Amino acid sequence: MRDTTFSITGNLVEIVRKRIYYGRVTVNEDKIETIEELGEQKDGETYILPGFIDSHVHVESSMIIPSEFAKLAVVHGTVATVSDPHEIANVCGMKGVDFMIDNGKQVPFKFNFGAPSCVPATTFETAGAALYSTEVEELLMRPEIKYLSEMMNFPGVLHKDEEVMKKLLASMKLDKPIDGHAPGLRGELAKQYIEAGISTDHECFTAEEALDKLRYGMKILIREGSAAKNFEALIDLLNNYEDRMMFCSDDKHPDSLEAGHINQLCARAVAKGIDVFKVLKAACINPVVHYNLNVGMLRQGDPADFIVTENLTDFKVLKTYIDGELVAENGRSKIESVEVTPINQFNCEEKKVTDFIVKDTGAEKTFVIEALDGQLITNKVEIPTSMLRKHEDILESNTNEDILKIVVINRYEKAFFALGWIKNFGFREGAIASTVAHDSHNIVAVGADDESLCKAVNLVIKEQGGVSCVSLSDEKVLGLPVAGLMSTDDGYKVAAAYTEMDRMAKSLGSGLSAPFMTLSFMALLVIPHIKLSDLGLFDGDTFKFID
Repeated sequence: MRDTTFSITGNLVEIVRKRIYYGRVTVNEDKIETIEELGEQKDGETYILPGFIDSHVHVESSMIIPSEFAKLAVVHGTVATVSDPHEIANVCGMKGVDFMIDNGKQVPFKFNFGAPSCVPATTFETAGAALYSTEVEELLMRPEIKYLSEMMNFPGVLHKDEEVMKKLLASMKLDKPIDGHAPGLRGELAKQYIEAGISTDHECFTAEEALDKLRYGMKILIREGSAAKNFEALIDLLNNYEDRMMFCSDDKHPDSLEAGHINQLCARAVAKGIDVFKVLKAACINPVVHYNLNVGMLRQGDPADFIVTENLTDFKVLKTYIDGELVAENGRSKIESVEVTPINQFNCEEKKVTDFIVKDTGAEKTFVIEALDGQLITNKVEIPTSMLRKHEDILESNTNEDILKIVVINRYEKAFFALGWIKNFGFREGAIASTVAHDSHNIVAVGADDESLCKAVNLVIKEQGGVSCVSLSDEKVLGLPVAGLMSTDDGYKVAAAYTEMDRMAKSLGSGLSAPFMTLSFMALLVIPHIKLSDLGLFDGDTFKFID
């Protein structure tokens, strides 16, 4: 049994009142019973402040289940997340959402799940499930569902699609906020999107875009994940918009989560000279207020959710408390693993090398997806077909020009699959494959030759989902039995296995900072400018397939 009453002293950080003083916090059971001011701030003392909150994250992208995500996150002072479970919902529907909620409840951590608004994300790909407005409204009525998750179908909002409007109205009727997703949307169109009731956006990749949306009343989330990194572009806005900005990761792979979380963004922001109270307001206070979370803000009577840090510069976390329970201390998590029964939906047979052949149609030019490191957007590039390697009437990857083959394969039923070309993965040999492929989570793979592609794809098919890497001399696979998205193993073990996989992918010649994370977004049709779904090459600007 843990102590139900205890006191802790240190330099207390009152973020809203912008004060720091030496004081004592007394906890009784799960609440802060009293806060006493004992004097001026003391040099050499530790700091007590509210815990950090990731204001938008897909836990599934960490490749570990919520209970294991919590185990790693609390070490860095994270006490809560605002979590969109639409990844698993696209695979398993309502059962997937229930899995996330039920597993998250088994550990001392504050997961705040949303009702997925776009399952499937588009009609231009094959998903494993669909959530219509009736199911979304049913979810929104549950107390553990705090908001309507990111509305990616911004064309549906602008054109007042009936199903989209029903979901928005259901959320507004229940007074629950609506998250946005509108990359590149500016001016009058952005204004219309916001006026439909959508309150946040985490997809801004320039300060100008963010300012446009701020002017129309939107709140902006500064995203820094394993693939999409917008911190540098947006952080200066925090100087003038401290009440309307938050921090998020969106998608965080396990090795990245093991290294750090929102604490890292606070340290980087303070290092840039931004006022520490403004930084902490974005990290600890604004998410609680916006989403109406049951998370403490270091006030008398609040839930006893707070952290102890060495200083207010690098934010090294010494202790993390959630509801008065010490869940992490000196870099070690106290959260235990829990038993899990995986759920999945996978119906895909192993492939043959001949399935990956691309015949030369005689076209003079072809489109290529140009992946961009640290961004979800891609460039649409047209090249002469002669830049591809040609063997008789077959077109192949050209590693000298860094133009590789990409495939997306339906995981839910037997079907033809889509093949295309991609630039900037840099592989000189081998291939990587993954069933973490936003948002429908079919199989996506990039490779230097058909034999390697086939082997990488078959490795994940044998596991009924996972990530794999093959070279001329080696092969690795990390099975993800929960929906083909998450492992049931210890989070630290998964992080170590993924680190090895990432290292191997980079050894193939890739200069990408996160090859697997970048790969996972190459089928995400709602992000411009060009992507590949299991049904074909897709133009994210016109929202149409490319012939």
